[in-house]
Amino acid sequence: MRRIPVQLSASDRQAVDALRSRGSHLAREVNRAHILAALHQGLADQQISAVLGLSRMVIWRTRSAYQEQGLAYALHDLARCGAPRRYPTGQEAEVVALACEQPPAGAKRWTLKTLTAAVRRRPGLSQVSRETLRRWLKKRLEALAQGDVVHWEDHGGVSGTDVRPVRSVCPAV
Repeated sequence: MRRIPVQLSASDRQAVDALRSRGSHLAREVNRAHILAALHQGLADQQISAVLGLSRMVIWRTRSAYQEQGLAYALHDLARCGAPRRYPTGQEAEVVALACEQPPAGAKRWTLKTLTAAVRRRPGLSQVSRETLRRWLKKRLEALAQGDVVHWEDHGGVSGTDVRPVRSVCPAV
């Protein structure tokens, strides 16, 4: 394999040095910055591989990415789309709203088992799993807890008597 030398421009060299020395960055990005700096200095691939603990393929990909598309392409990963959502956020909100309603007759509160049974009777949610419901409720609870959300009866102003903790409004969360 013929080795093509890498010469970083002055601005690219400054960007690589800044990424290597300052701030909090992904390990992959820092490794790629180290690779580009070492290639700029003229070090051999085997030496770079031994020092950084990376394969020659990673070094080759970083070199070719820089030469083909530039610094940003070589350092940063492209966005990944991931799997599409199985259930729209509207249905997720319906489930959370259902959990905030009164539990079925004879029950003091919603359990995941009773909530799953009730949700599966709704259109479009017949295949939803108990674990999915648990994640949705946990995510909602974490969001509420982060924002110190409280509900009040009088929207004109919030006083100590108007404020109720979230748990008193929605026992499921």
